[in-house]
Amino acid sequence: MPVPEDYTIGWISAIRPEYVAAQEFLDDEHDPPELLSSDDTNDYTLGRIWKHNVVIAVLPDGDYGTYPAANVATNMLRSFPNVRIGVLVGIGGGVPTPEQDIRLGDIVVSAPRNGQGGVFEYDFSKTIQNKAFQHTRFLNQPPIALRTALTGIQAQYERKGHQLEAAVTTVLEKNTRLQDKYKRPAPATDRLFKSKVTCDPRGCAAFCANEPSNLVARRERRPNEDNPAVHYGLIASANQLMKDATVRDKLAAEKDVLCFEMEAAGLMNAFPCVVIRGICDYSDTHKYEEWQGYAAMTAAAYAKDLLCRMTPSRVKAKGKITEILLEVLEEHRDIAKEQLQTPKDLAKQRLSREEQDKRQECRKLFRLTTSSRDATYEWYKDRVAERVDGTCSWLLGHEKFQE
Repeated sequence: MPVPEDYTIGWISAIRPEYVAAQEFLDDEHDPPELLSSDDTNDYTLGRIWKHNVVIAVLPDGDYGTYPAANVATNMLRSFPNVRIGVLVGIGGGVPTPEQDIRLGDIVVSAPRNGQGGVFEYDFSKTIQNKAFQHTRFLNQPPIALRTALTGIQAQYERKGHQLEAAVTTVLEKNTRLQDKYKRPAPATDRLFKSKVTCDPRGCAAFCANEPSNLVARRERRPNEDNPAVHYGLIASANQLMKDATVRDKLAAEKDVLCFEMEAAGLMNAFPCVVIRGICDYSDTHKYEEWQGYAAMTAAAYAKDLLCRMTPSRVKAKGKITEILLEVLEEHRDIAKEQLQTPKDLAKQRLSREEQDKRQECRKLFRLTTSSRDATYEWYKDRVAERVDGTCSWLLGHEKFQE
């Protein structure tokens, strides 16, 4: 039976439907771990995908966002120190544009674009009216082994298409109790509302969707087109759920964002990984809860295909994430030292100039002149026209002088 050191793939889910989907796509499920790090609070499912031993973890119930995700990853690396590849797999909100025909059930995969590593971290509190969005920090791109596999799977899908829908169907046929919640919803429930249309509190299906002018007209996908489709590009991550079509469209226009989610920014610099999101809504005020299960399934199906593109030898040849993070930490520490040293050097130079200026001013005050002549005792004596009465008389009365 595998031991914790045998697991090289770390898979993180944020919510229960994502965790269920991940477990269903294991080829074999292993016994739960018997020994964990003493401060590890994660729940794990262990198993095998192809020739890879995979450890799957999920965020605590009710926890969302970057910080809980980072804690789960940190705990995983403590208990499973040989993890070399990370995947963050689950659901997200799509950003449909004329250039990117993103629909519910599609998959968005983080990939470097426009100088970004694949994940764009933003903060609602730092948005300024009529100003471009500013990202809050730079995030690492996925490891090269994952990016190489991404290129390979894109070529595979372009040549032969994919079997993601068939894979989901097979899983649900094996576990029929999941069908109602995880099967593909009716096509009529995939409605894209115009950005200015907000959700009617009485219900989207009953009121918003009944007015055709509220909807964006979209053609049906052709038989030769992938459905679900897979999109590659920038994923936006924050600690808040995106439910604003206006902000969504602004980020899409400025940053070419394809998807919004809440966990990736907490992982990219601590748990280098690829982010895979099944689209369950359009990042607006409207509700599409019936799509969450299916979107989680399509994301998990894609993640399995991606891992099957990576040979075990390639994964094992890659450094442990813990070792990579130590190297990155040392590099960042050196950079920080240099950045701190520069202001210190500048401060020393500034103080040195200030000290020289003070000394020069002091000399001028003593000399009472700006000439180049040395300020000798005779020069100072000549400068005194008359002595003040009593000058130096204290000396004559001093006891030492009297002796």
